Amino acid sequence: MAVPPSTYPRRLLPLFLGLFQAALLLFFALFVTYDKPSAQVEDTSLVANQVYSTFPFFQDIQVMLVVGLGLLLTFLPRYRFSSLTHNFLLLNFSMQWALVLQGLLHHFHHGQIHLDLHKLLISEFAAVTVLISVGAILGRASPCQLLVMATCEIPIYLASEWVIVTCLGVLDVGGTITIHIFSCYFGLGVSKALFRATQQPPHPKETPTPSSDLFSLLGTLILWVFWPSFVAVLCQPGDAQHRAILNTLLAMSASAITTVVASSLLERDGKLSPGHLQNGSLAGGVAIGAVADMAVPPVAALALGSLSAVLCVLGFRFLTPLLGRKLALHDQCGIHNLHGLPGILGAAASVVAVLVASKDITGSQPSQPSPAGGNASEVVEGQWGGRGAGGQALCQAAGLAVAVGASLLAGLLTGAALRLPSLARPPERLCFDDSLYFKIQDQAESAGPDSSAEEGALALKEHV
Repeated sequence: MAVPPSTYPRRLLPLFLGLFQAALLLFFALFVTYDKPSAQVEDTSLVANQVYSTFPFFQDIQVMLVVGLGLLLTFLPRYRFSSLTHNFLLLNFSMQWALVLQGLLHHFHHGQIHLDLHKLLISEFAAVTVLISVGAILGRASPCQLLVMATCEIPIYLASEWVIVTCLGVLDVGGTITIHIFSCYFGLGVSKALFRATQQPPHPKETPTPSSDLFSLLGTLILWVFWPSFVAVLCQPGDAQHRAILNTLLAMSASAITTVVASSLLERDGKLSPGHLQNGSLAGGVAIGAVADMAVPPVAALALGSLSAVLCVLGFRFLTPLLGRKLALHDQCGIHNLHGLPGILGAAASVVAVLVASKDITGSQPSQPSPAGGNASEVVEGQWGGRGAGGQALCQAAGLAVAVGASLLAGLLTGAALRLPSLARPPERLCFDDSLYFKIQDQAESAGPDSSAEEGALALKEHV
């Protein structure tokens, strides 16, 4: 008996994920292993110290991505199951996909990839780009579209990071350029190509409620608490990591206070906007990443946090509506305001910091993760790799240009691919609704035997 065409999209998701996981099992069985236990007491102690120093940071980042970011996305009142679940699914899918690609590109030696916590952490950083990018199309894309988007974004991100960090020698320990800016403009490119030039009208289901805003604000608080771990985990232990933690805390504290000030001043009655609080309070963490481990004065971290919060709030208040009217650009979660604008500010701050810095105040080279798992201080020689402050500043600016240009172009191409009918993009009237992907008990109980054929057909479409 032929399978009805309406069931194809429903079966596409488990088929896609099942084949992916089966291929990953085969890949791990053939090529992935652990390092052999060391017989030397000194080597064993070194590995133990590395694990004990990294794993607490790793756990903090896990809480950020699984719980904090998941809750931040629950501001859509009828899409909360989907926001949490799709975020969790994309994190695991993207991390495993990045682990495979990273292993093949940088860690494949003698037919084996030796897995360790650091490689897993680098792969999770790659997954972060996907979690940020999907914010631009949250609620208007199917799970299959999101998985295809992740499949395309991860290799492009890895290539972009290699060019920015390894080829250009950009200093960006907190991922301001390589993660936040790249993921923002990739997501905006996908949104523009997916929805083309059609301006998306306000949807009745996308208006937040007090309950959904409260859950989202709880996610903000969790992200705010653990963000210093995200910035500092790949720094060199010691002074650089200490500076990164302090600078991040100062920047985020300033952004939290400034968000309240800016939001209140922009409203005639002086009341606060939940959306401003949910995003502006985190803007300092985005901006500080490029200079977090540099020996910048504490006042610079405070100023950067305050400026990033102002940019974020002004973006939500003025820029997002303007881009929607003039460019028909859809940005559901406002990722341009939280990741794009503060990211550009942070990149500009890194240029200034390099120009005004000298050997006396920077001490050791700022640490920077590389795709191969090392850091920039192991790659370059001398101050700024022998380029001088002016040369390093140009590299910082070039890294920003590469991140924006590569991500926009790749996002536009990916968005065009997501328009394939087989990926089951939901119809406009069914967007932002958990019933499209989840079996909601209350709705199942409310459907009586007297339901019309038309309601039954709609229910079938909602479960596709």
